[in-house]
Amino acid sequence: MTWSLRWQQRHFYWQLMRLDKPIGIYLLLWPTWWALWLAQAGIPDFGIWCVFTLGVILMRSAGCVINDFADRHVDGKVERTKQRPLATGDVSAREALQLFVLLLTLAALLLVFLNTQTQLLALVAVVLASSYPFMKRYTHLPQVVLGAAYSWGIPMAFMALQGEIPAYAWWLYLANLCWTVAYDTFYALVDRPDDVHAGIKSTAILFGKLAQPIIALLQSVFLGLLYWIATITVLSWPFYAALVLCVPAFAYQHYLAYHSREGAFKAFLHNHYVGLLLFVGLFISVGVQ
Repeated sequence: MTWSLRWQQRHFYWQLMRLDKPIGIYLLLWPTWWALWLAQAGIPDFGIWCVFTLGVILMRSAGCVINDFADRHVDGKVERTKQRPLATGDVSAREALQLFVLLLTLAALLLVFLNTQTQLLALVAVVLASSYPFMKRYTHLPQVVLGAAYSWGIPMAFMALQGEIPAYAWWLYLANLCWTVAYDTFYALVDRPDDVHAGIKSTAILFGKLAQPIIALLQSVFLGLLYWIATITVLSWPFYAALVLCVPAFAYQHYLAYHSREGAFKAFLHNHYVGLLLFVGLFISVGVQ
C-alpha cells in the first residue's frame, strides 16, 4: 500500500471515530468535568483529571464506531450520513469492529489508575455505549439510553474521588440525562424525515409536533435540578449567574430550531456553549468559596 493510500485510510478511521467533529467529545466532557470539580470541591487531582479526559475521548470515539457499524446499512439512506466511511465502503465492517475493540482496550488500560469500585462502574459504561446504537431499532427512546451513557462519567467521577456516590451525584446524573435527551432530540429533528423512511426510531418522531415544547420542559428540569444541587453543595454566585444565562441560551436554541432542520442542527451544536458556561461558573464558584 502506498503512503498516500495509508494516509487516506487513516483519514477514514479519523472520520469513523468522528474526531473531525469533536462536538460529541465536548458534550460528554463537560458533565464529567462538572462531576470532578464538584466531587473534589475544587480542582481535582491532575492524574484523575487526565484519566477521565482521555477516557471521554476514547469512549466517545468507540461509541461513534459501533454506532456507524450498527447503522452501516441505513446510513446510505440518510442525507446527512450517506458519506460516512462504512456507508461508502471505505472502511469494512471487520475493520470497524477491530477499531472498536482497540479503543475499548485503550480505555480499559486507563482503569488501572482508578479504584476497584470505579473499575466496576466502568463495565456499565461499556454496556451503555455498546447498546445505544441498536436501541433506535426497538424503541423511540434511544436518546434516553444515550443520556444514560453520556451521564455515566458522573457517578464514576464521584466514586474515583470520594470512594462513594452521594445522593446529589445521582441528581446530577438525572439532570444531565434530561439535558442530553433535549439536545439529542434537536439532533434527531434534523434526520426525522429520513429516519421515518428508513424505519429508525427517535424521540423526535415520538414527540412529533410537541418536540420543542418537550425539549423546553427537559431543559427546565435540567436547570431546576442544577439549582437544587447548587444549594445542597453551597455553590457561590458565579454558578447561579451561569444558570441564569442558560435561559436565554436555551431560548436561542428554540429560535434556531423553529425555522429549519439546519437550525435544529445549529441548536444541537449550541449546547457545547451551555456546557462550557456551566463549567466556567462552577470552576469560579468552587474557587471563591
